[in-house]
This record gives sequence, structure tokens and C-alpha cells, in this order.
Amino acid sequence: MRDEVRWERMFPDELEAAFAKCPVVWLPQGLCEPHGPQNAVGLDALKAWGVCVAAAKQHGGIVCPPDFWHVHETGAYATWARDNIGEARPWMTAMPVWMHFKIVTYQLRAFDALGFHAAVILTGHYGPNWLDLKKLLGILQPHFAMRLYGLPDYEACPKGFDGQGKHVADHAGVVETSLLWALRPECVDVSRFPAEGEPGKHFAMGKSARMADRRVGERMVADEVEYLGRKAGELLGEYAKHAPAERKPLSFAEIERIWAEVVGPQLPKFKCMENVPAEQVPAEDSRWRLNCRIPEGMG
Repeated sequence: MRDEVRWERMFPDELEAAFAKCPVVWLPQGLCEPHGPQNAVGLDALKAWGVCVAAAKQHGGIVCPPDFWHVHETGAYATWARDNIGEARPWMTAMPVWMHFKIVTYQLRAFDALGFHAAVILTGHYGPNWLDLKKLLGILQPHFAMRLYGLPDYEACPKGFDGQGKHVADHAGVVETSLLWALRPECVDVSRFPAEGEPGKHFAMGKSARMADRRVGERMVADEVEYLGRKAGELLGEYAKHAPAERKPLSFAEIERIWAEVVGPQLPKFKCMENVPAEQVPAEDSRWRLNCRIPEGMG
């Protein structure tokens, strides 16, 4: 049988065999956004996708199609973009916070309806969104039989770039560039680095990017795969302890009720829903002003 773990590329018999062997589903998340001139803009999701594929090949499970749409443009994300991207065309695949997390809820519903025992959501996009992801999964767990776990990829690599816990996470710097270089070398081109000392925001390039090392990136990927394998095993163990005698898929109507009655009231407390103070809002002529502050009642 082929060594394929990507859901969309598998045949029905392959999916059934993979499910029987390890009923874990992996969901990679990220978005397209500026990651310096040296990296493809889809770095976040490409990185998470590559790690999930490596984890599934080594430990089992099925990797669902990656989600390249994620949160940005609101709150602190907007002010960060103003300061690090500027007014350049950002080539960003952003969506509203509430829409993103509602889609996650429906994705989980699909996994649970198929009978998966555990779902691991790995986001390659940083900022406060991963805190909200963990919060959402905590809210939803009582409504699903399968066990839920979400994390940013750097949580799975506590030793970081130097192996000592420094340079654990960054944006388009030594960590992310090294990881993408290891996973998708065709998506990194270090010849595109700007000249040393050249002024500019450089499409949100991290200051440490020139330290990137593909071989170290490979070690970080291996660290993440090892961590995720252990976590998947723990989740399957938890499912075995709490598995219901009978599982019934949730309907779309039930998901809408859970969203309205359970998630909705807590959504305003999500970190990504926090508005920045008025004095930090981008200027009127900035592209980042448009969605910086979330109107009351949205979501």
C-alpha cells in the first residue's frame, strides 16, 4: 500500500485501513501573509501541514486538507501589521475571528461524525489565536466523543532553534525560515534576502532570518513529530477511558445551537476579539484601520 496520509489524495480502502490502524485526524492551519522576501507567503499553513504529514507517517492517522484561512487584521494583529508590513499589498488570506472559529467547530463536527477518536489541530500562525483555539476546544470537548487538542507548532518544539529553549518562535525569522526550509525547500529562497543594512520593513522579515539553517530546521521538525506522536497516544488513551457505548453524529442544527448557546456567550472573551486602545488604531489612510476595531455585537 502507498505511503500516503493526506486525506484528499487517498483512496477509500487506504482511508479505511489508516483509520483502523490509528483513528487520529490531523488538521493543519495557517494563512497566507507576509513572511519576508525569502519565504513563500503560505509559510504558516505549509509549515503546519508538513509537520502533520511527517507525524502521521511516523505515528499514524490521517491528515485532512489544510486550512489556509485564518485570523488577522483585527485588534493587535492590525497594529502588528501596520508596524511590520506597512502599506504594501499583503497577499493575506484573513477572515473574521468568529467566522474562523465557527468553521473550526464545523470541521470538528465532520471529524467526530466519521468516528475519529482524536483530533489534533496544529496552527502555524502565531499571536493570541492559539490561546483562543485552546479555549474553544475546552468549550466544545463535552459535546464531542473524540478527544480534542490544539496547539501552535512551537509548543511541540520547546528546545527551539538552539536546542536550549531560545529562539522557540518568531515571525519569518530564524525559526520559521528554518522550518519551512526543511519541510518545503522550494518555498525558501535565501538569495532574496535584502542587502545587509538596507532600510525597510522587508515584508515583515524577522531580524534573525539570516541565521536560518535547513539542517537545524530538520531537527526541529523531528522534535515536533516526536512530541505530537506522544500526544496522539495520550489522546487515544483518554478516548479509550471515556468512549461512549454508542456514538451519534451531531447535526448541523445541533452545531448551530451549540454555537449560539454555548460558544457565542464566551466569544467576546476570546483574545482575538479584544480591541486595541483608540490611540493605537492605525491612521485613517492605513489599510490596517478598516477592521482593527471589532464593532459591538459582531460574532
